[in-house]
Amino acid sequence: MNTNLRWTIVGSSTCIVVLLLLGARTGRAVAHDDVYGHLKVYTEVLERIKLEYVEEPDMKSVTLGAINGLLESVDPFASYLNADQYRQYEKGVDTSKASVGLILAKRYGYVAVVDALPNSPADKANINTGDLIESINNVATRDMPLAYAEQLLRGDAGSTITITVLRLKNPDPEKITLTRANVTYPAVVGKLMPNDVGYLHVTSLAGNRVEETKSKLAELKKQGAKYVVLDLRHCSTGEQDKGVALANLFLDKGEITYLQGQKTEKQDFTAKAENDLWQGPLVVITNRATAGGAEIAAAALLDDKRAQVVGERSYGDASLRKTIQMDDGGAVILSVAKYYSPSGKAIQDGGITPTVALAENDSTPDLDQDGNPIPGAPTKPTEDNLLKQSIELVTGKTTIARLTGDAGASARQAGDDEDHPIIRKSPAQPDEPK
Repeated sequence: MNTNLRWTIVGSSTCIVVLLLLGARTGRAVAHDDVYGHLKVYTEVLERIKLEYVEEPDMKSVTLGAINGLLESVDPFASYLNADQYRQYEKGVDTSKASVGLILAKRYGYVAVVDALPNSPADKANINTGDLIESINNVATRDMPLAYAEQLLRGDAGSTITITVLRLKNPDPEKITLTRANVTYPAVVGKLMPNDVGYLHVTSLAGNRVEETKSKLAELKKQGAKYVVLDLRHCSTGEQDKGVALANLFLDKGEITYLQGQKTEKQDFTAKAENDLWQGPLVVITNRATAGGAEIAAAALLDDKRAQVVGERSYGDASLRKTIQMDDGGAVILSVAKYYSPSGKAIQDGGITPTVALAENDSTPDLDQDGNPIPGAPTKPTEDNLLKQSIELVTGKTTIARLTGDAGASARQAGDDEDHPIIRKSPAQPDEPK
């Protein structure tokens, strides 16, 4: 499928959804809450397509595309499964199955990559956040339910699957064959760096990773750490409520998050003093692949003025999802409640915006159309610029004003602990108003 045709199809489906949500009937706009009015617009659009399109359309595909477009417009992690797909989904839900290590969402009607787990088959193939999966084993993902795509990618260890990828840097489809493997979530990395900086890299909240983080943090304290950098890049897996426990390691009081939905009563999560382990200066690193529980933790530490966040805006995935069975035997998987930051922002709607916005150095090699490195291509920087800037910020060797170029952002002087940009106030000092 060429690029022009692909985006024409995307635009056509989008128009159907827009007309469904906003449309007009009998010359006047449909009221925002007039459900039956919107349904009438939808029915009229389908009828026009059936009668006037240039050729006889496959109405089943048109309807399925409209449903998936509608779901994507409100929830990029939602899925509609027809009766057959849902039966296969129920049989195929097996987390012990091997995978290629991709975390997925929906974007532009396609299956999109949230993250490729470190050292997974997808990561080794240089599949990155933002890439689009155009097909899986020659089956187009356009209007494919997200849950069904996830199921197709799972299978027996050692078996292969072929996907077609549309990369951010190259609009031409690239066919990649991946070998499924039993992907393990990386362990928490903790190490003491120069200048008494404790470095924690948490790339998953699955299993007992929060307990591992707690243990590593305690070790860093014993080794004499005076500052901590919490690296949450590529942390996109694990139960989302684990982000509450992670944030609580650095908070002794205050709200961490709250969960609320149209029919879900508000549930507050607050810090418990007995779980607080680190009171010193703290900086958090995020990137485009930071999602879920890691975003909950980063939002709490930022909003509660406990830490500065350095890096890229996070992905935006923090909600409670539910499978709702339909009368026809199908099902809708939908977010029924969202996690909110202490300041009241829905994390899923916009992700976490860093205090210091910096893009990661792109050290991936330039590839040709066959996926091979281009000879003679300029050498890319390999320095971890986000970690470097975070260390300078947490130790007070630079300030937010210097990093952002905003002279009014901070008047703090480097090395002055009393006015340190990310030092926690002692219990004897009054709290800053929120």
